Amino acid sequence: MKSTSNYGVLMMNLGTPDGPNTSDVRRYLREFLSDSRVVDLNPLLWKPILNLVILTIRPPKVAKVYQQVWMDEGSPLLVLSQRLKENVKLALSEKAGHDVPVELAMTYGNPSVEKAANALRAQGVTNIIVVPMYPQFSATTTAAAYDRLMSSLGRCPHWPALQLLHDYADHPLYIKALADSVRRQWEKQGERRHLVMSFHGIPKRYVTNGDPYARRCTTTSRLVAEELGLSDDEWTHVYQSRFGREEWLKPYADATLKMFPSQGIKRINVISPAFAIDCIETLEEITLELGDEFKDNGGEAFDYIPALNDSPEQVALYMDLIEQNTKQWT
Repeated sequence: MKSTSNYGVLMMNLGTPDGPNTSDVRRYLREFLSDSRVVDLNPLLWKPILNLVILTIRPPKVAKVYQQVWMDEGSPLLVLSQRLKENVKLALSEKAGHDVPVELAMTYGNPSVEKAANALRAQGVTNIIVVPMYPQFSATTTAAAYDRLMSSLGRCPHWPALQLLHDYADHPLYIKALADSVRRQWEKQGERRHLVMSFHGIPKRYVTNGDPYARRCTTTSRLVAEELGLSDDEWTHVYQSRFGREEWLKPYADATLKMFPSQGIKRINVISPAFAIDCIETLEEITLELGDEFKDNGGEAFDYIPALNDSPEQVALYMDLIEQNTKQWT
């Protein structure tokens, strides 16, 4: 069906296995870890390590982790991303008074960029705003998504007009939504606790070479702390999810939380502003692994504050991002 809208929206997230089993996880990890944006080592060195070691050892372990967080409808990342997409589409269409096409694509796995782009094309869309679901820009995430998009368009004889968003690390609606989620958690638990803002890490070398990710992350943390009126000793900024032996962005989340109880910080909340949608890194790594590590070392209270997911605040944020960046078409 042709749309009456003169633009469409393509929302892009990282990706997820099709199922919580070893073969699907191996297929997904092969695609993800073969991207030179994610691992920039010489392929002659990296490919044997990836295929002979990592893809042999890690898939069974990662599959078990996915089994712990898998939802009835599928992977949390995909399910919650789809819900957000539908809510954004509904809100945009209601405000415009006509259907506004919105599609979801994953950089790795399904739904593919080609499938989403074809769905927009089938609706007559010739102008597309691309919204990467990464609050803080990094070459390993946002740029990788755009690489994937451009690669798919390489086989397209007629390109649409594109508007590419950079990030929204300091967007007022994003900062307020994060702060409000913290306030709701404090009200629910009946106390304010030390706030840990944990971001997905990347190798320090990437930042040294010019990736702005760390700067964008610290900007988000600082603005959230200011919005909440926190003093410097009431919040901590950390990085999680490091992989391999080289140095990643510091301070490391696991080492920091392990030391907290000995420093008198025994009751904490953790929020992960780098993730627009809850996924294996938040639902398992933070909630289970980091939570257990904190308590095993003397911590008394640990509660994770969920990502914005498909909340009304996240929908309002994405609405504003889209509306402010499609004025040339509307």
